[in-house]
Amino acid sequence: MSCVLLWVSCGPKENVNSLLGLSWRAQRRFRLWSRISFASGVSAFSSAIAEPSRSSEERVYEVVLKQAALVREQRKETDERALNLDKPVEGDFTNGDVLNAAYDRCGEVCAEYAKTFYLGTQLMTPERRRAIWAIYVWCRRTDELVDGPNASHMTPKALDRWEKRLTHVFEGRPYDMYDAALSDTVSKYPVDIQPFKDMIEGMRLDMGKSRYNNFDELYLYCYYVAGTVGLMSVPVMGIAPESQASTESVYNAALALGIANQLTNILRDVGEDTRRGRIYLPQDELAQAGLSDDDIFRGQVTDKWRNFMKGQIKRARMFFDEAEKGVSELSSASRWPVWASLLLYRQILDSIEANDYNNFTKRAYVGKVKKLLSLPAAYGRALLSPQNMVKR
Repeated sequence: MSCVLLWVSCGPKENVNSLLGLSWRAQRRFRLWSRISFASGVSAFSSAIAEPSRSSEERVYEVVLKQAALVREQRKETDERALNLDKPVEGDFTNGDVLNAAYDRCGEVCAEYAKTFYLGTQLMTPERRRAIWAIYVWCRRTDELVDGPNASHMTPKALDRWEKRLTHVFEGRPYDMYDAALSDTVSKYPVDIQPFKDMIEGMRLDMGKSRYNNFDELYLYCYYVAGTVGLMSVPVMGIAPESQASTESVYNAALALGIANQLTNILRDVGEDTRRGRIYLPQDELAQAGLSDDDIFRGQVTDKWRNFMKGQIKRARMFFDEAEKGVSELSSASRWPVWASLLLYRQILDSIEANDYNNFTKRAYVGKVKKLLSLPAAYGRALLSPQNMVKR
């Protein structure tokens, strides 16, 4: 169960028949987005085992610092010269028509499977909009490797090949048109490769891990599959010139939104995940609430379950609150899709409560009317400058 969250709302679980067609000749499907990475070439999961005394939050924060440093360096450089966003990536895909076609195809995928977010990207500058589409498609393709129609045929070696291919993309050696769009994007913006590698690490977890002993373990998983997207996307979305917030705080907010969205996914999909033999709930907290795996598989809403769910929802909302502090610090043209994601996803938690915490047999969702009403509310918040948000 994973989520790609480019500060975006996750869509329903559909089948995708062609996203890997040009490369893996396989089918794929996806959900959606937010953030981050580890500084060494060694996987973060291995690092977590090697350094058990450090919390997941402490290790992830090191990645926040690394990405923030890249962005600060770029901002210093752009004070001296304008960033050339029209410079093509070196390689076999430098033909302008081919590259434009690659970006257009990424936009079509985004429009088909992330309609609300795609609408929000229309307010962004053309270059930033296309770059966000390219990142979205890579995340979607990655998620589908272990959560799509062909997931049963996926192997660790296949993920290793996907990671090697990612390295080629960052080296300017794309394999297909989707890779070409991403390769062009990472050549223009201060995006580090590690968040992408960490998302692949999250896919490895999905292949072999179906229980999480405590929230520290679950936090790391949420970072891998959702938090990473924030680090990927914030450099593209940009920070408002008038923002007085530290770069690190903006990335922390992006991370918080990814964690919040993934926790919401987990709470929404309890019933669906149990049918796959997976329980993405902290085992120690279940035990403290007097609940066991058998209770989850039985799927009965009891007072113990309601009380447990109230605590889980409260924690997810705390992460949403933390995320709000950073959205207004983004460039004005990038805020709308992020606010839309945040407001829509928060309402899923409301829907779980409205269903009397029955997330075993009832799927919590936000209806079309509420979605439409949320868009102008998100747009209104997007118009507020960082200073105005502080005064609210």
